[in-house]
Amino acid sequence: MDTKFSGSANYVASRDLMETVNIAVALQKPLLIKGEPGTGKTMLAQAVADALGKKLIIWNVKSTTKAQDGLYVYDVVQRLYDSQFGNAGVDDVKKYIKLGKLGEAFSADEQVVLLIDEIDKADLEFPNDLLWELDRMEFYIPETKETVQAKQRPIVIITSNAEKELPDAFLRRCVFHYIEFPEQEQMEAILRVHFGDLEEKLVKQSLAAFYWLRELRGIEKKPSTSELVDWIRALVAGGVDPARIEKEIPFAGVLLKKGKDLQTLRKVK
Repeated sequence: MDTKFSGSANYVASRDLMETVNIAVALQKPLLIKGEPGTGKTMLAQAVADALGKKLIIWNVKSTTKAQDGLYVYDVVQRLYDSQFGNAGVDDVKKYIKLGKLGEAFSADEQVVLLIDEIDKADLEFPNDLLWELDRMEFYIPETKETVQAKQRPIVIITSNAEKELPDAFLRRCVFHYIEFPEQEQMEAILRVHFGDLEEKLVKQSLAAFYWLRELRGIEKKPSTSELVDWIRALVAGGVDPARIEKEIPFAGVLLKKGKDLQTLRKVK
């Protein structure tokens, strides 16, 4: 089992990213990852877990998510229901306490990787509400008068799409890394992970067209890595001759998801 992250068979990481991951692990600080969609922010946590041989716990943050949700939930409705129907054990409050994802990570016997995905989707108070728990690695459950302490400090990876700024107090406690969009050489290595036996000419023509499209003036939503992978799958499935890609962008709707962007492409192709 590796003790340091050096990428994985399914994840191509830059040297800077690998070093930052290992520094965050060594300092026992949360790793905050930003970058445009399609740069592999969410997949990084799975790659770190795979490389280090650890379980991955994912906390998907939504606009309605509260910090409390990650600690525990007290199912008072179920307890009330059970009391009305005379179910046994209703006095045992512990039965109605369910740990959230952070609680699961703290309670794990072995160190886990905890992904807090898209933290910027929640309200502004969400990151601040987690400061104590992430610092102290513990939280208190008043209903049972118990404190849940981390048996092993989890490796915490937090992703953000920069939809809103995160509080300074939260940022100070994190190691930060911005994943730059891959250069063409790195993108080719990523494609080799997804496609082991692609025709060389198809790879070269696809990449040239993809990066040309990303730089095309007027494109509002630039295609990402996942869309490039889908597009190449479409090209292979459609039996498209690589020479055709020099003259047009076949199946452009796989790469571009806005009508305005498709119109911009039609004006130049």
